[in-house]
Amino acid sequence: MSLTPHAGVTPVPEQPDPAADVPTKADLTPSEPTTPGLAASVLVTAQEPAAAVLAGNAAEAADRLLTRPTIGLGDVVPAPASVTPRPAANFVLPADAAVRVSADPAARDVAAQLAELLRPATGLPLPVTDLPTAPGALVLTLAATAPRGSTAVREWAEEEYRLDVDVDGVRITAGTANGLFHGVQTLRQLLPAAVESRTPVTERWVVPGGTIVDRPRFPYRGAMLDVARHFFTVDDVCRVIDHLARYKLNHLHLHLTDDQGWRIAVDSWPRLAAVGGSTGVGGGPGGWYTAADYRRIVGYAARRHVTVVPEVDLPGHTNAALVAYPELAPDKVAPPPYTGTEVGFSYVDPTDERTYDFVADVLGEVAALTPGPWLHIGGDEAFKVKGVAYTGFVERVQRIVTGLGRTVVGWHQIAPAGQVDGRVLQWWGTNGDDPTVAEAVRRGARLILSPGNHAYLDMKYAPDTPLGHDWAGLIDVHRAYHWEPTTHLADVPAEAVLGVEAPLWTESVTSLAEIEFLFFPRLPALAELAWSAPSTRSWTGFRERLAGQGPRWHAAGITYHPSPEIPWPRPADNVRIAGSPPPARQPRPRSVTSSHGQTKNT
Repeated sequence: MSLTPHAGVTPVPEQPDPAADVPTKADLTPSEPTTPGLAASVLVTAQEPAAAVLAGNAAEAADRLLTRPTIGLGDVVPAPASVTPRPAANFVLPADAAVRVSADPAARDVAAQLAELLRPATGLPLPVTDLPTAPGALVLTLAATAPRGSTAVREWAEEEYRLDVDVDGVRITAGTANGLFHGVQTLRQLLPAAVESRTPVTERWVVPGGTIVDRPRFPYRGAMLDVARHFFTVDDVCRVIDHLARYKLNHLHLHLTDDQGWRIAVDSWPRLAAVGGSTGVGGGPGGWYTAADYRRIVGYAARRHVTVVPEVDLPGHTNAALVAYPELAPDKVAPPPYTGTEVGFSYVDPTDERTYDFVADVLGEVAALTPGPWLHIGGDEAFKVKGVAYTGFVERVQRIVTGLGRTVVGWHQIAPAGQVDGRVLQWWGTNGDDPTVAEAVRRGARLILSPGNHAYLDMKYAPDTPLGHDWAGLIDVHRAYHWEPTTHLADVPAEAVLGVEAPLWTESVTSLAEIEFLFFPRLPALAELAWSAPSTRSWTGFRERLAGQGPRWHAAGITYHPSPEIPWPRPADNVRIAGSPPPARQPRPRSVTSSHGQTKNT
């Protein structure tokens, strides 16, 4: 970022005048020298500085300039809860730095990840060792958590952390490994943008001095990736997980099944993947995750403190399943494979007990592979299953989920069904007035908010965006950022809002670069909405802080849309990063009709 302070950005404090450190007569006393030689030297210095002294002072002044951070302590996305800068406490990562950590295995794994993040760009070995601390170290401490009501030990919130930067080191303290991990992501953003390089960079690794104390606003902060319309590899999904973790999002919702493809292997129903997984939108090659593939995704996410939320969409969006097992269809006839983008035409037979055997087997196997608490049952756009047939089906499926010890999540269309403990509705409407959902909340449901006209990342940025849809409107960065979750739905109390999720449907998205183009720069806007308290947020400040992320994405090789709303740094503002934020690799235009354009516009 520019060294010139911008509105909403913590100013870089002015540095002392180097000339102030040059000794003068007033600084010397006649009694100090005790030997003739030293006295002569001092007298010469007092009258006219010797060349060696001038050189030393110049070197010291130059060192101060080199240790002046290019990033302010508050230039972090999402905005921290509390920032206290100490300009005299800037820390420079030394060549012999080590990461020192509490003995807890989960804390040690976070320390290992910090070292893994820093080694490529810095070229430093950064060994991970046990406490106690030593000067120049990066220290991660898993603090004792107080029993509830006790004042003997500090009580830490689940994901809270404290980051202290001083001249002798950086300390991250938290009550849980989750908190330590979030602190590491903040430290990552306080280092120069070149830290994102995967090859060594010549750089002075300066961290601005001060203290950050931080905690999330909502416990559920997520994004959804639709892998059913177009299939994405395990490596692609892991890259998406990295993007979520970078901005302290802690849930990845995977939309695993739909009309166009079934993407997870189920041992008890093997044709679901072998047959139902062989297609995709536009006749693509399809694909699916084996149990080992899925475990790899779940494990990769867990290490980054992201919980996977698997979705098996029922009773509609099931054409791929019916192709594989026609006995699940109402007429017991296999439909042809479907590679278009319309919705609402397919459904499993809600009157056949075999359907519920199928649901129990599939959800049981998915639950066994997924350690998180959530099972998403879909429930949207089942237009041909109406009234009691629909609510009866949902209620039976909800009981299957709770019988597996998991919490039901469903799109907000399941609201009329009977309540089960802990049930969560994911709301994707656009007008903020939904009496049916409000009534479900009064009966005990909680909400994840994904308003289509603010949070749907498959919407275009502008009319000329070469990718995406516009059925919910255009969503630029300001629109993604500028809404309030706790008041967005009429007659819904703030305490019912569990969090925020940003879905990305992939009818027209076929590559990782296109995912990134639609994610960035809107995903960080929604991440800040979910993490940061309203008192710490402002559009003016956010757009300046977001601009500083551009060089990081450039260094990390992340495709992004250079939204004109954001004051991306000029080349002169990023002399340590080669070039300016590059034009995003423009995805090719597509003429695909959104499957939600006619229906997800409530």
